[in-house]
Amino acid sequence: MKLVEHNNNESFSINDAIWISPNGNLLDIEFDAKFNLQKIKNAYPNLWRYEDAIAINQQEGIVSLNEGFTPIEKIKLNKKEVFIKHEQLFSTGSYKDRGATTLISKAKQLGINKIVQDSSGNAGCAIAAYAAKAQISCDIYLPENTSNSKISQMLAYGATINKIKGDRNDTSIAAWEAAKNIYYASHCYNPWFFEGTKTFAFEVCEQLGWKCPDSLVLPAGNGTLIIGSFIGFNQLLKAGIINKMPKIIAVQSDACCPLFDAFFDIKTSNNKYSSNTIAEGIAIINAPRANQILNAIKVTNGTFIKVSEEEIKNAWIKIASMGNYIEPTSAATIAGLEKYILGSFDEIIVSLFSGHGLKSKSIIEQI
Repeated sequence: MKLVEHNNNESFSINDAIWISPNGNLLDIEFDAKFNLQKIKNAYPNLWRYEDAIAINQQEGIVSLNEGFTPIEKIKLNKKEVFIKHEQLFSTGSYKDRGATTLISKAKQLGINKIVQDSSGNAGCAIAAYAAKAQISCDIYLPENTSNSKISQMLAYGATINKIKGDRNDTSIAAWEAAKNIYYASHCYNPWFFEGTKTFAFEVCEQLGWKCPDSLVLPAGNGTLIIGSFIGFNQLLKAGIINKMPKIIAVQSDACCPLFDAFFDIKTSNNKYSSNTIAEGIAIINAPRANQILNAIKVTNGTFIKVSEEEIKNAWIKIASMGNYIEPTSAATIAGLEKYILGSFDEIIVSLFSGHGLKSKSIIEQI
């Protein structure tokens, strides 16, 4: 088990308190995941049931809110049945708790007493909550237009809030500067976050009877769930639990679709993209791990879909009419899912409600 430089041979100890290599390159975790299906079956129903497949030392203690093993439900969209995983039911209201529990557990084991994080909302809420549980001081950098309900949530956990003028990219730059002196608990740079998001793949596989879905329809902002799912299903494949990888279908907003354009080799300027979308959680212009996201889509024979503001609003209304209150970013994924299933697919398709609607009251009032 070791930290390795992305696309490089240099490696580092997992006991090094680093989130990026000394050369400024991204880090990944090299780890041989194990799956004892009987042991998993008898374990407590949270994501730590996969303890032998998570590169965190359990004996040193973990920071947990009993997160994970969210329900999966079959629903009908456009007359087709698809599986939806209810990730809005996590303690802080989004799937980002998956990465927060592993990252903050590792930070605590490394003896970190202060962290910095930047976020459009959900990741900040998750990191702030788990930092509070671990009694680690937490500074969060946010775009100034972040939903007030998310800011209130972070403040409740005791986080220090830094509102940054400009867009999501300006916020990342400010957090990067702060991270020169403080441990960066970043959900996109820090590799320990993906040790948590990969458990989405483990749970989907187990809940389908240890079978692999044909397709996953996921949001594409910083790509934490895409990268995590890609890692997780690869580990299941390597362990012989499954015999194929699911296609990963990534969804972006019309207003901010740099990954869509890169995938289809559409030449454009970053000036084209705007954070002015109700899908604030995926309004990311410069995803640090863009190449990993694009690779995950290509390797799995997936594709990108982009959706309009009107399509996002219509998807939100449709899901609300089914009794589910989700945030608009989550509705963007569902809008993409609706487009994907318009084809004649005879597939097992899995998607998710990524965040709870209570986190985005001011934006929902615009729908």
